Amino acid sequence: MATDLRYPIGPFKFDGDATPARRAARIADIAATPAALRAAVRGLSDPQLDTLYRLGGWTVRQVVHHVPDSHMNAYIRMKLCVTEDSPTIKPYDEKAWAELPDGREGSIDGSLTLLELLHERWVRFLRGLPDGAFERTVMHPESGVWSLDRLVAMYAWHGKHHTAHVTALRERMGWGTELTAR
Repeated sequence: MATDLRYPIGPFKFDGDATPARRAARIADIAATPAALRAAVRGLSDPQLDTLYRLGGWTVRQVVHHVPDSHMNAYIRMKLCVTEDSPTIKPYDEKAWAELPDGREGSIDGSLTLLELLHERWVRFLRGLPDGAFERTVMHPESGVWSLDRLVAMYAWHGKHHTAHVTALRERMGWGTELTAR
C-alpha cells in the first residue's frame, strides 16, 4: 500500500471529542510542535533544506517557514474567536506566501525561534481559557463554521503533519532520523 506523501499522518479529521482531557492532549501537541520541528531539521544542509518533500510540494525550507506563518494566523483567529461573536476570519493564500522570498529563502533559524516564542504565548492563552470558551465559533468563508475545539484539533494535527513531511523525507533519503525521534 503506497503512502500519500501529502498526508504522512493522514488527512485532518475532527472526531468531535471535545472533552477537557482530549483538549489538554491537543494543546500539549501544540506545545510540542516547535521542539519536534527543530529536531526534524537538525543537521540538515542547505541543499537538503532546498529539497522538495514530495514532487509538486514545498521544499523543507518552505515547510519550516510556512508553519509559523500558519500558526500566527491560527493564534489570531483563536483570539478573535474568544473576543468577538462568531467572527468571519480572513483566509490567506498559503501557497502564495510560501513562494515569497521570506518563504523560499534564508535561514530557518528565525522561523524556528518565532515558532517557539509564538507557541509559548499561544499555549499559555489556550491553557488559561475556561472550558466554555472552546465552544465558541468562527466562520471561515471557504470551510464554514469552526469551533475553537475543532481549531485546536486542527493545529495539533498541523504541527505533526508538517514535522512528518520532514521526518518522512529524511527517512526516504537516508538522512538520518535518529535526531527526530519524538
